[in-house]
Amino acid sequence: MTQDMKVIVFQIKDKEYAIPVDKVSGIEKLLHITRVPKAALFVKGVINLRGVITPIIDLRVRFGFEEVEYDGSTRIIIVILDDMEVGLIVDSANDVLDIPVDSIEPQPEVVGHVASEYISGVAKIEKRLLVLINLEKALSLELTENILREG
Repeated sequence: MTQDMKVIVFQIKDKEYAIPVDKVSGIEKLLHITRVPKAALFVKGVINLRGVITPIIDLRVRFGFEEVEYDGSTRIIIVILDDMEVGLIVDSANDVLDIPVDSIEPQPEVVGHVASEYISGVAKIEKRLLVLINLEKALSLELTENILREG
């Protein structure tokens, strides 16, 4: 029997990305973000989410894409890494899928502009190509912890 990996699928620009459901604690509509002085460009600030101060990172900017106005489909995916919640701003989040683990291939050298270090693999599901994000590397926790210390 093939093992499946359950993922949340989200969009940035015209590509689909995926992160494992077990790392996600929720998906929120855009909330008021409080700016943090001296934060990296892709760090939009922090939100107070049910009493937890949560740093917010714009994945579009983190991956080197141009910033766009947020709209009605913009979402914040709340992920948990090392017991810390971090919010990821994405263009939209709309699917939960089961990906057969054996359909995941190692990442190619470059996928669009996203540095291969942020990618853990690529899955082909029917006609879709899903880029699996390596959250630990994409978020580089030292950086996120610094935000909170200074903020």
